[in-house]
Amino acid sequence: MSDNSATQSVDPAERDAYFVGGGIASLAGAAFLVRDADVPGENIHILEKLDVMGGALDGSGTPEDGYVIRGGRMFNYPTYECTWDLLESVPSLEDPDRSIKAVMDEFNERYESYAETRLMDEEQEILDASSYDFEMEHRLSLLQLALTPERKLGDTTIEEWFSESFFDTTFWYLWATTFAFQPWHSVVEMRRYMHRFMHEFPRLDTLEGVDRTKYNQYDSIVRPLVQWLKEHDVEFRGGCEVTALDITSMRGGKTVEAIHYESDGTPNTIDVAPSDLVFVTNGSMTDGSSLGSMDEAPTLDTTGASFELWKSIVEDHPEFGNPSAFADHVQETKWESFTVTLDEPDLLEYIIEVTREEPGNGLVTFTDSNWLMSIVVAGQPHFANQPEDVKVFWGYGLFPEAKGNYIEKRMEDCTGEEILEELCYHLGCSDRSSSFIESATCIPCMMPFITSQFMPRTPGDRPDVVPARSNNLAFLGQFAELPNDVVFTVEYSVRSAMVAVYDLLDIERDVPKISAHQYEPEVLMDVAQASFR
Repeated sequence: MSDNSATQSVDPAERDAYFVGGGIASLAGAAFLVRDADVPGENIHILEKLDVMGGALDGSGTPEDGYVIRGGRMFNYPTYECTWDLLESVPSLEDPDRSIKAVMDEFNERYESYAETRLMDEEQEILDASSYDFEMEHRLSLLQLALTPERKLGDTTIEEWFSESFFDTTFWYLWATTFAFQPWHSVVEMRRYMHRFMHEFPRLDTLEGVDRTKYNQYDSIVRPLVQWLKEHDVEFRGGCEVTALDITSMRGGKTVEAIHYESDGTPNTIDVAPSDLVFVTNGSMTDGSSLGSMDEAPTLDTTGASFELWKSIVEDHPEFGNPSAFADHVQETKWESFTVTLDEPDLLEYIIEVTREEPGNGLVTFTDSNWLMSIVVAGQPHFANQPEDVKVFWGYGLFPEAKGNYIEKRMEDCTGEEILEELCYHLGCSDRSSSFIESATCIPCMMPFITSQFMPRTPGDRPDVVPARSNNLAFLGQFAELPNDVVFTVEYSVRSAMVAVYDLLDIERDVPKISAHQYEPEVLMDVAQASFR
């Protein structure tokens, strides 16, 4: 808890709140200020570099030009405690009498996740993913990791903890492609995932515990949340890039006094009163994203505005973390996704035939792919404005620096057409690729920082959500520290927002506790049995 009693005593109507970044953390924080802190919406201001809100929860495009989703976040019940708390209180767009959560519940009851084909080899053979291929040393290493206190792990990597043979197991293929872990990532983060999703360990091969939104997450979550906030008069400032904060020592602590930003190339300053609040999303995993096209590859950017802002803050205030630990390793944190829009259903029908996966069921990984390519066919339509005769699916490669098995180019150098040719090779339909591609639009997306939150770190590299002695400043999102929770989830961002608002304003309502499935005897028994399958 921060020592900000003077700030907490101010009438909510007499304060302004500024959110730097328009991602889900800021949108959630604004909602909690309105819902739980009685801050008038007109006093809340969200400053975003882009012209669209939502951050990583994106979804855009048209059936004519092709759709784009940079990524897709999985949900899980009951572990997303703060997310469900938020979505239960925001009305959906299609039925204002029902919440976003209610619409999600109905959709997941109708379309339950169950991956028939989680892994497929180069011969289009469906692999048995129910056996994790563990040797006893692998089981013991996992058990030791689960039992080792986080403080003793330091900046140890996953590959330093496990033997080389661990990375050839079925379990690692499932784990890496479900959560996007790489061997050089932090073993601390892997341990947190093991604890948080212990109840999902026995069914990683089927993804039965995955909940999804009816449409992409921009249409299903961001749009209704933004609409609700606008109805409460929250101000949204798009095209507004925050470049610096003036932070001074005041009343024995740190206080933000000014926000500097650029809009249309013009520098501006917002004066911040001591009783005002400033919430900063310090770093973004989709910062610097670049889109390609059917005939152009995306570019690789190595800087991002949110990380640059964080770096400028710690120049004078090093106690607010170490952004370089996450942002300065693009070769280790990048991977590439692609969104495919089909004017004709032939390719989608072929994918369903070969993989036995109905839309919305699962995630298919091609284990022999040099790019470690995976595809997801979501329930159709996946966009609110998607015509019935247009189909969409999404995919990604975790090794964009590798040359393809069929296309002898690095994935990051490939056009959308070449990525589709490589996919057709793994699907066993290279002879039909020309006809399939003729009715397809594939838009690749390079994301240089997409797994930067997984990089090895030590205590202090991520600032606390509300740092000690902070009077009016909080950090939100994947690069703020929340003990025991897991980054690369919507829940982490939403929880950080709830913690920030409740702490700075001393809200009496409790933040929902993190589920502790790792201590439930039945869960542990199921895990033990699954490890010996």
